[in-house]
Amino acid sequence: MAALGKVSQALLRASLGQTRRQLSATAAHGEQSARTWKILSFVVAFPGVAVCMLNMYLKEQQHSHEQPEFIPYSHLRLRSKRFPWGDGNHSLFHNAHLNALPDGYEGHDE
Repeated sequence: MAALGKVSQALLRASLGQTRRQLSATAAHGEQSARTWKILSFVVAFPGVAVCMLNMYLKEQQHSHEQPEFIPYSHLRLRSKRFPWGDGNHSLFHNAHLNALPDGYEGHDE
């Protein structure tokens, strides 16, 4: 029984020593990995975000800001129940320029 205890302690010491060596090697690899990700962030990610922002800015400049034509389709803008805020006719995120009410856009006398 004592021999089994000595053997298990020897194996435990050997495995701990090997684990310590692996951890130190992993730490050196981790520093290299962090450096690689830092370089990739500055060289790939930030310029990629900048190009996407430029693309969206240019597309917004070409976008028409005219109000769409109001066509009173019977299946659109149904109000079977009033909204629980305001006058009950405007949606929660109502945009007077883009969102028509059942009888047309606000501020237009047609």
